[in-house]
Amino acid sequence: MINVKGKWALLTGASRGIGYQIAKFMAEQGCNLVLHSREIKHTEKVLQEVTAAGVEAYAVAADLGDVNQVRAMLKEIDEKGTQIDIIFNNAGMQVGYRSNFFATPIEDFTTSFMVNTIAPAMICNHFMPRMIKNGFGRVLNTTSGINRQPEQTGYSVSKAALDKYTFDIGSKVNGTDVMINLTDPNWCRTDLGGPRAPNSPESVIPGIVVGVFVNDKISGRNFAAQDFKGMTLEQAVNHAEAKMKSPY
Repeated sequence: MINVKGKWALLTGASRGIGYQIAKFMAEQGCNLVLHSREIKHTEKVLQEVTAAGVEAYAVAADLGDVNQVRAMLKEIDEKGTQIDIIFNNAGMQVGYRSNFFATPIEDFTTSFMVNTIAPAMICNHFMPRMIKNGFGRVLNTTSGINRQPEQTGYSVSKAALDKYTFDIGSKVNGTDVMINLTDPNWCRTDLGGPRAPNSPESVIPGIVVGVFVNDKISGRNFAAQDFKGMTLEQAVNHAEAKMKSPY
């Protein structure tokens, strides 16, 4: 199991829900954090909490649906001289539920793909070459288990595209200490998931982060957070390394 103390992680969607849980847990492990949200004010609470845990952290803001704002965020991180070792592409957007799915607006697709696929790919493409040069990196892209629900097709196909991106990039770094994998929190009671979801946001720990701590040099996997529910981090890492083999 790797030690993340002193490393820097970029976490998108850090202000609430799953991202908030990730931020607190990673700070407890001594990981420094770049906390993203759409507006700086949204991360004030979590920034105070993680710095109180003794790590370095700062906030950045960008609407992930705007290419120029994503570029500006990446430039800001570069200008601060931060070496990003870990990426959590956690932020996502779920557009409306369309009962008449054959009438799904085109905007459902364009908006979903920008936030859920293109922005994460931009972030990976920006930082992963540096990770490869440095000889270390961990990337976790948050996916979704939604299947056979055309009512949510704008969202689900954008996540499927992210899955494909992750799997294909993973084939190029598989066997190295730069690892890119997927993570799926399952249906949780967040602003995105709604109040009827069966799982609490807290239930995603440690499964939602286990892909950062594994040290088996395998990429292209999907770490389903609820499969690790009730485990310690060490137990989760041991389970993942023993059970989750290479998909290539």
